[in-house]
Amino acid sequence: MEIEKNNRINSLLAFYQPLLTTKQDEYMQLYYADDFSLGEIADEFDVSRQAVYDNIRRTEKILEEYETKLHLLEAYQARNHQADRIQQYVRKNYQDDAELNELVNNLETLEE
Repeated sequence: MEIEKNNRINSLLAFYQPLLTTKQDEYMQLYYADDFSLGEIADEFDVSRQAVYDNIRRTEKILEEYETKLHLLEAYQARNHQADRIQQYVRKNYQDDAELNELVNNLETLEE
């Protein structure tokens, strides 16, 4: 469960990070991307561990609210799923069609 939560928060950060304050962004990057502990972040910013914890929890909630309203992550995941299905189908049924395979390969690069 913890890995799933970390993956989700990192994905949400990829879309909504520009909407966060500098402090929110720094705390989230240190906690989720750099795997700092609450105590390490507190020491880094000379605040209490509880202050870091509260800020991170509030920011997680904010990220989820952004996703509820904007659905950027959900739409991205749906597009990726559909692109994967198309790629599998084309590779299975049209492996000799060079032009179609090139278009499918280009689709892969668009989603990166």
